[in-house]
Amino acid sequence: MFFVRTASERDLAKVSALLGETWHATYDALYGAEKVAELTAKWHSVPALKARLARKNAEFLVADNGKDIGGMAYAAMSETLKKGAILHQLYVLPKFQRQGIGRDMFAELETCFPDAEFMQLEVEPENHAAVAFYEAHGFVKIGETANCGDSQSGIPAIIMEKPLG
Repeated sequence: MFFVRTASERDLAKVSALLGETWHATYDALYGAEKVAELTAKWHSVPALKARLARKNAEFLVADNGKDIGGMAYAAMSETLKKGAILHQLYVLPKFQRQGIGRDMFAELETCFPDAEFMQLEVEPENHAAVAFYEAHGFVKIGETANCGDSQSGIPAIIMEKPLG
């Protein structure tokens, strides 16, 4: 049984490993292991995660069963979209997927931003399981970007949004 809780600094090495494993399992076939390793080293290193953990107006969650960190989620109030929260990350280790961990983490995140009127995210269009998950949780496609995550990633994404409240 996994419990969703706020992440702490002691979780970050496990979260970094979770992100590496999950990204390779999900994206190697699309981008190649080398590109995935490059992005993981940049976006999912312990220092990068530590910066997210310290951010104000953000929530960093893990799904913990006392032995494993099975999932992680990170969202923050947008600095550019008025009254919007951005879901930056929601990942579950492949061996723990389809057990409700993603659903439970997302349900917790939805309650963390009382001033937000909507939540927005970017998702790789070929990640059909993730797109279906977000659609099942009320998100709709509102646009596209050629650079998911940052201005030079080269990773295409669908932009999806869901009203909150």
